Amino acid sequence: MQRLSVDQIIDKIQNEETFEAVSKDYSFTIKIDEYVHYACGAVHDGHQFRKELWDNCLHTEYERWFEEDPETKEMVKTHPIVIAGCDSRFEYDLNRAPATAIYDDAWGKQLWKNPLPKEMHDKSLGKHSDFYKVVHALISKLEEKFGVCIVYDMHSYNWKRWTREVPTWNLGTSNIDNERFGNEVESWRATLEKMRLPNNIKSTSLINDTFKGNGYFLKYITQNFSNTLVLATEIAKVYCDELAQIMYPEVVDSVEKYLKTELKKHADAFYKAHKL
Repeated sequence: MQRLSVDQIIDKIQNEETFEAVSKDYSFTIKIDEYVHYACGAVHDGHQFRKELWDNCLHTEYERWFEEDPETKEMVKTHPIVIAGCDSRFEYDLNRAPATAIYDDAWGKQLWKNPLPKEMHDKSLGKHSDFYKVVHALISKLEEKFGVCIVYDMHSYNWKRWTREVPTWNLGTSNIDNERFGNEVESWRATLEKMRLPNNIKSTSLINDTFKGNGYFLKYITQNFSNTLVLATEIAKVYCDELAQIMYPEVVDSVEKYLKTELKKHADAFYKAHKL
């Protein structure tokens, strides 16, 4: 893996080079093994929280981990194009617009002891901006090369905080063109529901049940690229004990192995149906 500036990463994308890199400030990673008609994103995978913010933060390391989406990059790591955040959403949230990307409070609890100094605020927003410069360059290249593109926007959610039965998988589709892409939404939902998971975990899948797909990653791509479908895909945290902070690697591995083949099949069917 190389360490590259944003400009260097964008140059490589524009020149259609294959590479794997971490951004110069270590805020995100991108891997392009081959230029294909689909990409995977894991914007909330990161857990880094820069040390100069520690003393001013009221949330514990566990509280931050609890609201992040650990292992979502791992679930799609074998696919040719993967972009993922390295920093915690508690520093800046890549799935929120710049104006709201830095929290004042998080899940009902004040985040900062004292208001974040402008210098610290601007430093975090700069990382947010850089990430989206690369996203823009990437999707531009894929639409230019293939005409259409599909992005699998991977997330997880804390199912134990719900007081009703919730699905293993939730697809958020309120901000995509459902008339144009409805078949792909339903086929992706059905694909996820067929996943077999260890430890007697059932795999159910619903659309717009726990979340509606209102994230900025999806909205940014959808609003800027008319021929790219983004599928906001949330897995309940059945792959860990979210209360004890224990990971279940056999469950993560099972998801990764299933998606290795089934996600590609879905992306290929999408391209066959919508190529221009």
